[in-house]
Amino acid sequence: MATLSDRVPDNVAGRYYTDNTCIDCDQCRVIAPDLFSRNEDTGTSFVSKQPVTEDEIRLAEEALDACATASIGNDGA
Repeated sequence: MATLSDRVPDNVAGRYYTDNTCIDCDQCRVIAPDLFSRNEDTGTSFVSKQPVTEDEIRLAEEALDACATASIGNDGA
């Protein structure tokens, strides 16, 4: 799982985040495009919107589980 101390600064405040181990595979943005965005300068993904609804939480968790580098964290887990 991602490391909170390595959280990238682009993430919005909240329980879900990405850390600096992201390799820009695009998986999270494919699964949850309303929740994850890409920083064009660094080539990494970040949480641009925290999930609120049950569907959004399910998508965030699906992205977390699918992340090949375990770069998505959930500090509420």
